Amino acid sequence: MLRTAASRVLSKSFTKAPPQTIAQRAASTFRNESPFQRSSTKRSQILLLARPAKSSFYATESGLPFDKPDLKAEKQYGAGHLKPHPDIVSSESTTRHVFEARSEQETKKVKGALRQDFETIKDTFALTEVPRESLYIGAAGVLPYAATSLSTVFLASEIKHIHSTGQGWIFSADTAHQLLDWITPIQIGYGAVILSFLGAIHWGLEYAGYGGCHSYRRYLYGVVPTAVAWPTMFMPVEYALITQFTAFTFMYFADARAAVRGWAPPWYSTYRFVLTFLVGASIVLSLVGRGQIINHDGTLRNAVDYVEAGKDTQWIALEQEEKERYRKLAEEEAKGEADEEEDDDKKDKKKGEK
Repeated sequence: MLRTAASRVLSKSFTKAPPQTIAQRAASTFRNESPFQRSSTKRSQILLLARPAKSSFYATESGLPFDKPDLKAEKQYGAGHLKPHPDIVSSESTTRHVFEARSEQETKKVKGALRQDFETIKDTFALTEVPRESLYIGAAGVLPYAATSLSTVFLASEIKHIHSTGQGWIFSADTAHQLLDWITPIQIGYGAVILSFLGAIHWGLEYAGYGGCHSYRRYLYGVVPTAVAWPTMFMPVEYALITQFTAFTFMYFADARAAVRGWAPPWYSTYRFVLTFLVGASIVLSLVGRGQIINHDGTLRNAVDYVEAGKDTQWIALEQEEKERYRKLAEEEAKGEADEEEDDDKKDKKKGEK
């Protein structure tokens, strides 16, 4: 193959090694070193890393380290006298008050932030996007729950007042107890109905295909609250109310997540927040009202009393079982002894006949 001057220059450029970087040169240097030289180099690098930099020393204006102070400057400052500045330094300048006066600009910022928060709360509870029919019927559905809760608080206050003064405002102690025994199952039963209704909404959305069909995932949202709500009818009052409160809170988070996923209308999470807040407040009021009279009234028992009563019932049942078992053993022993005596008598008769 013929080679020209241009082809020779081009071939030299291809065969020429590329320039090495700093890292490559360092690597080649370390590859050519002996193990002893490598270890010594590493030790030197460690010492360099451990050595503090010059900029880490505290130095004065003259550039000397901090342990060699400028004595002349200290003498000069020591010979002088401090000048008082009452306008700048005073007893109030070094005091931080708990309640300090804000400037007009800071006050405007605080008022603006509070106004913005108030507008956010107002928009949240206004529920402008919620259909009017759903809003009115939902609010009406909360009224029975709130009425039973307020009645529980009033009756509890009536019973407490009777125990403290000996006389009630409207009802007697027996009447207040009887009304309380009627209202409590109504509140728990109505709560179970509401929870079942909240679960059934997801079945309706699945039937309508809102946000697509999600099969078992959305059907599960309708089954769980019903399975949790109805067993509370057989629980002690405090346990039932706390369980329903937890179920209502769980359903709110489930509904809010469903709205975010597009399984429910966008306004549904805000709507559910307001209703859940009202129902949760009613349950808390009922628990507080019943807690006021547990310590004053022996006929009204709390959850701990129910547990202790259950334990006592179990011990009584065990004692009865033990007594019954011992009685049966005693009867069997007596029967065995009687059988042995009869056998002995029969044997004696046979011997006498012989």
